[in-house]
Amino acid sequence: MTDPLIRWREHAASAVLLDGFHALKHALRFGAEVPVAVTTDRRAALDLAGELAEDVREIMGGLLTEVPERTYAALVPRPHPTGVAALAVRPSREAHLRTLARMPRTSPVVVLDNPRNLGNAGAVIRLAAGFGATGVVTTGTLDPWHPTVVRGGAGLHFATAVERLDVGELPPGPLFALDPEGEDIRGTELPDDAVLAFGSERSGLSASLRARADHLLRLPMRPQVSSYNLATSVAMTLYHWSATGGAPAALGRRP
Repeated sequence: MTDPLIRWREHAASAVLLDGFHALKHALRFGAEVPVAVTTDRRAALDLAGELAEDVREIMGGLLTEVPERTYAALVPRPHPTGVAALAVRPSREAHLRTLARMPRTSPVVVLDNPRNLGNAGAVIRLAAGFGATGVVTTGTLDPWHPTVVRGGAGLHFATAVERLDVGELPPGPLFALDPEGEDIRGTELPDDAVLAFGSERSGLSASLRARADHLLRLPMRPQVSSYNLATSVAMTLYHWSATGGAPAALGRRP
């Protein structure tokens, strides 16, 4: 069997870092190709899988190699409490673009317009996966596959189409942009093929995206409260979609 550290070095430059047990769990559930996975305590990791992810425990058992803590710490930027890390092959960009462009859609696409906070972007991807959104698109310079974003998304990048595009390349569909000057979202039924756009945490929607919007919507908010967290705004909007005619993908609950 090839040394796991050799395999790690072979794949590290192009692979996606799965940082922690839950990232590996979700990636495996949604079909990620994982060439190498390590842990500081194999028994503990498999016990956790038996408790929280019996559906992928056998796969994890075939993947996980125990390594010393110092070796594990050298492989990741910030050691995870579960002592688990893995590398996954990044999904095909071409396949994602086809998914995003396909019409009609059964669920919206979420657009983060020039986001700045890596953790917020990860939280949004986790939300989008939970609601069964078609995908998450970012504009601007933030890499939605950055290790911190993947960590924040708990590996659920593999459950939806995640890509970075220019505003002029956004997927088809009616574009609903969240903006304080928009109409109250409670009076709007969001279609399944909607493109839902959210501005950056600091400056809101860019002029180019705002100009492309078919509809401007605002979330209900108490006067004198400045704004909601980005992930909260996305959660409220996706919930509104699901509650007003959308078809939630989740048919059951997993940990």
